[in-house]
Amino acid sequence: MLRLTWVQPEDLIGHELRQARLDGRNASAVAARWRAAGGREAPPRAGASTGPASPYLRLLARDLLDELADLPSPMAETEPTDLGRIRALCPHWPSPAPAPAPVPPARLEAAWLGRAAGCLLGKPVEKLPLTGIRLLGRAAGNWPPTGYFTARGVPPDLLAAHPWNRRSAPTSLAENIDGMPENDDLNYPLLNLRLLQRHGRAFTTADVARLWLDELPAGRAFTAERVAYRNLLCGLEPPLTARHRNPFREWIGALIRADVHGWTNPGDPAAAAEQAHRDAVLTHTANGVYAAMFTAAVLATAATGAHDVHACLRTGLAVVPPASRLAGAVRDAIRLAGTHRDFDTVVDALHARHWPAHHWVHAVPNTALIAAALTHADGDFTGSVSRAVSGGWDTDSNGATAGSVAGLLAGSPAALPEHWTAPLKNRLATSVGDFDGIGFDTLAHLTHTEATRPCPGPS
Repeated sequence: MLRLTWVQPEDLIGHELRQARLDGRNASAVAARWRAAGGREAPPRAGASTGPASPYLRLLARDLLDELADLPSPMAETEPTDLGRIRALCPHWPSPAPAPAPVPPARLEAAWLGRAAGCLLGKPVEKLPLTGIRLLGRAAGNWPPTGYFTARGVPPDLLAAHPWNRRSAPTSLAENIDGMPENDDLNYPLLNLRLLQRHGRAFTTADVARLWLDELPAGRAFTAERVAYRNLLCGLEPPLTARHRNPFREWIGALIRADVHGWTNPGDPAAAAEQAHRDAVLTHTANGVYAAMFTAAVLATAATGAHDVHACLRTGLAVVPPASRLAGAVRDAIRLAGTHRDFDTVVDALHARHWPAHHWVHAVPNTALIAAALTHADGDFTGSVSRAVSGGWDTDSNGATAGSVAGLLAGSPAALPEHWTAPLKNRLATSVGDFDGIGFDTLAHLTHTEATRPCPGPS
């Protein structure tokens, strides 16, 4: 039986009820009706429940999703999605740069490699609980992780209790790596590189939507991206695609699409954030959008090579409404990372604050964890990806973003430890366009072309 993930109404309703609690909407009456009818909670980690709901429950779920969408949020004024309103709330919004700062291809290659290595480190432990990740790493003598995870030396009973990510273990454990396998955390940067090649940095949200329909296989989109894709096929247009029956609109998907926007606006975090916003609103709202803007601004600042990681993070916060949940979580995470020498203590504090109120893919806790990891590692590459992954939650996405920032700060592929980059074999697998098998050096030169292209670009 086919159970398509991330789109079944009977599964979406539980996620929407959780989202309502997070953004202050009173959904108690809706929740009571759902439970009284026999409705279940959303699957805690999987994208779909094990069996379909009755036709009645499915129809009820659709009606209740629409009813929940009409509930007012008390946070609407402090957490807008409109770019003009976001900027009005940010007193330290960065000044536009008169011209892009120079960024050498070698620095961009380090960013691509860093993103891939961090992603690959996190992939085999994606979806595992924090306790399981720690036990697996310690059993292999690799905690905190200083290299890719391995099954060598791990007792069979521990592997049975905490199995690796089923689809990823054959390609992402140290003993199995043979080039960079396909992952959505790399597919989206490839899509955005193609977006800039077609439309330049003046692209529109509609351009993003058309590109996805042309180039992104529907089965390679997940959570908010899959819902928005479905909405496009149903005839909805952005930004409604982000809001209609989309309980994942504040999850991490827009953040993992932000790298190219930062890489191609070196020294201009405002432009990078605005570019990330146009991309993000196809699928996300409020804190989901802020996570992408924050990441793009951090990367644009890091791309110049003139700032340390702490200055980059401060600039990222300048494009996020200061009273938003995401800004508060990031500030708190940075403070924790500066207070405790042991990063596991930082992680425990973050989990106590954010778990289980947030889903493990929500943008707020994951962005906070990334900021904490980068702060605690003080820009060191291995320390950054290790800490980001060791914190659990969306391990591959967090490792990818931390690796991208730390790779940019390192400045060149030669500055990255070889045990991270050599297994990648300068080869990336993907189902996006004609990029399959492309080298990271080639991607760096293509990205450099877009970073130096006059804006606005071709339409």
